[in-house]
Amino acid sequence: MIDLKEELVTVFGGGGFIGRYVCESLLRAGARVRVAQRDPRKAHFLQPLAQVGQIGFVSADTRRRDTIAGAIRGATAVINLPGVFGKQMWSVHVEGARNVAEVAAANGVSALVQMSAIGADSAGVSDYARSKGEGEAAVRAAFPNATIIRPSLVFGPEDQLTNRFAAMGRLPLLPVLAAATKFQPVYVRDLAKAIAIAASNPRAHAGKTYEIAGPQPMSMIDLHRQIFALSGQNPDLIELPNIAGKFLSMFGWLPGAPLTADQWKMLQQDNVPSGRQPGLEAFGIEATPLAAVGAEWLGRFNRGGRFAGHRASATAAN
Repeated sequence: MIDLKEELVTVFGGGGFIGRYVCESLLRAGARVRVAQRDPRKAHFLQPLAQVGQIGFVSADTRRRDTIAGAIRGATAVINLPGVFGKQMWSVHVEGARNVAEVAAANGVSALVQMSAIGADSAGVSDYARSKGEGEAAVRAAFPNATIIRPSLVFGPEDQLTNRFAAMGRLPLLPVLAAATKFQPVYVRDLAKAIAIAASNPRAHAGKTYEIAGPQPMSMIDLHRQIFALSGQNPDLIELPNIAGKFLSMFGWLPGAPLTADQWKMLQQDNVPSGRQPGLEAFGIEATPLAAVGAEWLGRFNRGGRFAGHRASATAAN
């Protein structure tokens, strides 16, 4: 890995769930970090992680080219993380990614890391997959040596995955959609470290695409079971037929709907590495299993208190 000391790295979306850990990895490596997002005040919680003068914040929107140049100016590397669901997918995943890549190329940036997703495909079934696939193509056209990072589901203390399921585990009976669909969740710190390494060493990672996943695939229902073991809960799980998921997705346009039509399309396909692209091993990282760390934040859902979760982790690991 190239020494990042004194190098400036701009991180678009640095205050988000994944971004905070990317910034942490960069700061630990000695980099100067510029966090760029629409409301930089929401990223000020990162300040205690940095030395004096090591981190800065700037207002920027990847959909507005006029805000990108200032955020990138003087940076050695740029990392673009924003991702969304819904109507803004195309503007963020495609237009925003293109804008960042074009401005980065014009400013002579040495390394660009673009966050995508496993399953990204311009000919994919879901709008999400297509928007991610088109975003990759737009980045490659503007910045051929960009590094593309495609993660599976990402878990960690602030995630909207394990925490959401654990919160639902308080119910005595819990229906599970797409119970057989497989995922290979990756620990956020592992993913963030890979992104930081890719940004710091373009000689090794430029122009490559990586599929970043955890140590093993698991079905949706097995993922639920592991989360409940870690959180010390034991609801009865009921596997719903696909017709139920399709029916619910028909009302996805309603405010507060649990599932959109596009999300249902995504759930019809496994979210695991294709095997055609390298993964964490290319960065010298050993994937961390959910069972090894999940109790750190899921223990708070345990009726016995957060420390009871550490006992639950031993059960989940067995």
